[in-house]
Amino acid sequence: MTNAAAGLLVMDVDSTLITGEVIEMLAEHAGSAELVTQITERAMRGELDFAASLHERVATLAGLPVSVLDEVRAQMRLSPGARELVAAVQERGWAVGLVSGGFVELVTPLAASLGISLVRANRLEVGDGRLTGRVTGAVVDRAAKAVALRDYAASVGVDLAATVAIGDGANDLDMLATAGFGIAYNAKPVVAQQADATIEGRLDAALTLAPFA
Repeated sequence: MTNAAAGLLVMDVDSTLITGEVIEMLAEHAGSAELVTQITERAMRGELDFAASLHERVATLAGLPVSVLDEVRAQMRLSPGARELVAAVQERGWAVGLVSGGFVELVTPLAASLGISLVRANRLEVGDGRLTGRVTGAVVDRAAKAVALRDYAASVGVDLAATVAIGDGANDLDMLATAGFGIAYNAKPVVAQQADATIEGRLDAALTLAPFA
């Protein structure tokens, strides 16, 4: 493939690229925040099947007006160093992709603001201007994240050996293992133990690691 990227960085979104979990922000509007937070924590520790946990959490959002997505979009905050990391790797000729167990309605605009076009996430089902409590299509789970990384690498002409993945939860483990170099960021213990490297605090601390240094 011509014009291949110099490398590929693929990141999780919730609690990695951004500071919070969008499903929890949505649940605040539905009055189900406490339940959803508990389920999210268990899923990120690897105690629950991610797809099943996602369906359970999204079900609590049934009836919310679509306008809630705009409110949550305005609440989303990039993690410290996120913008700097993306800009630095793009400047080096790397492609950047996002893969999220969250929702395209929220992730795509965020990606666009950072100059990122490679995006894969779940899609919320809407009916009569309200969330139905369901997602459409296959769930972006642990296995799907690894598939996305492979697909992105193929699309930008990068060998898997030249890919870096960053994530925090158990559903990122396959993606981190598939990448040439896997980084755990502010991660759950099960993730930190299996990653090639761990970073805390600022996301651009990744720039000091072997693939970028």
